[in-house]
Amino acid sequence: MQKYLQEAKEASSVLATLSGEVKNRMLRRIADKLVERSGEIIAQNRLDMEAGEKAGLSSALMDRLFLDEKRIEGMAEAVREIAALKEPVGRVLDGWVTDNGLRIEKVSIPIGVVGIIYESRPNVTSDAAALCFKSGNVAILKGGKEAKRSNEAIAAVIRDVLEAEGLPRALVSLLPDASREGVAKLIRMDRYVDLIIPRGGEALIRFVNENATVPVVKHDKGLCHTYIHEKADLEEAVAIALNAKCQRPGVCNAMETLLVDRAIAAEALPKLKEAFDAAGTELRGDEKARAVVPMEEATEEDFDTEYLANILSVKVVENLDEAIAHIRRHGSGHSEAILTDDHKAAERFLDEVDAACVYVNASTRFTDGGAFGFGAEVGISTNKLHARGPMGINDLTTYKYKIFGKGQIRR
Repeated sequence: MQKYLQEAKEASSVLATLSGEVKNRMLRRIADKLVERSGEIIAQNRLDMEAGEKAGLSSALMDRLFLDEKRIEGMAEAVREIAALKEPVGRVLDGWVTDNGLRIEKVSIPIGVVGIIYESRPNVTSDAAALCFKSGNVAILKGGKEAKRSNEAIAAVIRDVLEAEGLPRALVSLLPDASREGVAKLIRMDRYVDLIIPRGGEALIRFVNENATVPVVKHDKGLCHTYIHEKADLEEAVAIALNAKCQRPGVCNAMETLLVDRAIAAEALPKLKEAFDAAGTELRGDEKARAVVPMEEATEEDFDTEYLANILSVKVVENLDEAIAHIRRHGSGHSEAILTDDHKAAERFLDEVDAACVYVNASTRFTDGGAFGFGAEVGISTNKLHARGPMGINDLTTYKYKIFGKGQIRR
């Protein structure tokens, strides 16, 4: 492990010498090769899918794991979009001249060696590799065992392009020891690794947080809420709620709990139930919700559960205060939404809800690097430092101060 990480650290100095033009050309080459070799990737993905079925993976995990030509073309397009982004390294973030004439510039630089730990989505392999490469960082990737063959095939395409261009294959690599013990070693190698980004289940996040000596930006669960306020447009609210839950239930920005204001519950809940029944959603409601329409009983545990499935917790709240209090108690700091035509209520919700992304009259499904205009993302951070929300290309940089003097000495 030490030798492998030392090679990665040494490779970072090579990457630092590449111009933005060279990096972009190579990213476009990687995108072309992903499509050109899609047959190889799909063949390996089929083996992962077969193993996943035998292992009894959930439908949500199987959806995340699946690749076909359309999804691989989407992966390639994401890499092209990253190539088209503005160069993140070398940006002058601030600058000033001190009283004694020192000219100081705050300039963006790569973080260094970034370890990214993720589960079942093989497209993360190409996204993360491309984002790290563009931002001048060496990528050490540890995907889920369920996507092992798919990840190896995608990484092989990327590393073959690097080698063909005379660059070290170590610029992008899969962790050679993908066991729990291997991950435990990686997250303690602070001499060689500058940042760890875990994205996945609660157990993974907890393990990394409790054991890492390398700095961590966590991408925790998405326990997202949508609150339908008493002054919401109900037709619009039903459409937004349906999208937030059902458009893709197995992702972290999908709604898991729907809060409905008591003042409109009698009118809103029958319309919501009709829409969710048509979408095959299992509703689990509190006592007040069940008094209006029939649904399964929601336990306190349900309100703390990220289902990642077509299941939705429903609660009737007295007012905006109770909605905010519920989110504070049960939310994960990911994405929260209020649906209302009341400007003051919307402003209170925006100001008082503590989450990376807070919406008014829109679906939480927009919490995504692409939807935000960042290009691909390395994940959605629930940290407050160093990055928060969709973590795009600029969040994979840090900064240094460059100071220009004319012989000044300190007295």
